[in-house]
Amino acid sequence: MRNGERDSDSTPAAPAPVEARLGRFRVSRLTLRRLQNFRRNRRGYWSLWVFLCLFVISLPAEFIANDKPLLVQYQGDYFLPVFKAYPETVFGGDFATEAEYRDPFVKSKIEAAGWMLWPPIPFSYRTISYDLDTPAPAPPSAENWLGTDDQARDVTARLIYGFRISVLFGLILTFFGSIVGIMVGAVQGYFGGLIDLLGQRLIEIWSGLPMLYLLIILASVVEPNFWWLLGLMLLFSWMGLVGVVRAEFLRARNFDFVRAARALGVSDAGIMTRHVLPNAMVSTLTFLPFILTGSVTVLTSLDFLGFGLPPGSPSLGELLNQGKNNLQAPWLGFTSFFVLAIMLSLLVFIGEAVRDAFDPRKTLA
Repeated sequence: MRNGERDSDSTPAAPAPVEARLGRFRVSRLTLRRLQNFRRNRRGYWSLWVFLCLFVISLPAEFIANDKPLLVQYQGDYFLPVFKAYPETVFGGDFATEAEYRDPFVKSKIEAAGWMLWPPIPFSYRTISYDLDTPAPAPPSAENWLGTDDQARDVTARLIYGFRISVLFGLILTFFGSIVGIMVGAVQGYFGGLIDLLGQRLIEIWSGLPMLYLLIILASVVEPNFWWLLGLMLLFSWMGLVGVVRAEFLRARNFDFVRAARALGVSDAGIMTRHVLPNAMVSTLTFLPFILTGSVTVLTSLDFLGFGLPPGSPSLGELLNQGKNNLQAPWLGFTSFFVLAIMLSLLVFIGEAVRDAFDPRKTLA
């Protein structure tokens, strides 16, 4: 080889990039590895997609199951009963109250000068069917796909609304409960000493309070609703993550990078949020699907016992209770059982996939 020339075989290879692109976003190699590990768990990966599809479908429940038409055309004008209440007099009726679109009189008035576009399920969760061929609870039919409950309400409509309420309740409770639990665990683990000691004793006392008895007592004073029940459950749900976060902060507070940041004058809040919290979030994220499963189960149990949502609210627990009280109508018990079993199984499978994704022992083949 002549002077000044370089052998192409001896040219060092370019270092591998530390980041990769995922669509329009730039993610680190560690995040990419975790995403790939999550996808390798086929059961959890497909469970996530199935659960997301079911949840997205249930979100616009008013456009899928409703006793009001989506669109009404009457005498050349168009009306949207889903968004606005129209009096019966608008459609040639006699009363100034909101129109009952399932009433044969109102239907005949509208159809005489227009038409109505109904959702796939022409029932809301509170709609009572007065034209059943058999006494309630009625078996499944072409009109009521999963039959009716003992109050002649469509089971399919109540199932869609109940699924949405259960998932939203679990997501909100998991989100706020995780924030409180992470904050408490971080303070205890980072500062330790007397703060940690007193915090642990207070948590032991607070966790010993009988939550069910408190619900029974408060239910006799005020009528429970969605937000009231959510706030009461939040008082106890935050303790699930305290131990995990506290252990991570106790382990990491004496690491070299934490000591170096403290020596450089970084505040305690900056060290906790920028340096220690990302390490603690790895173990925290693996618990979130299981916490969501527990939140949904707690709401279902309270509704089953009669201490949950107000009477008449769409609820999987209330539907399960109806199945217990009406053994002659097996479609009620089977429907609620299979819905709960499928939903909780999907959440557990997702939790297992998340756990595998964050497991440092898992490596790509």
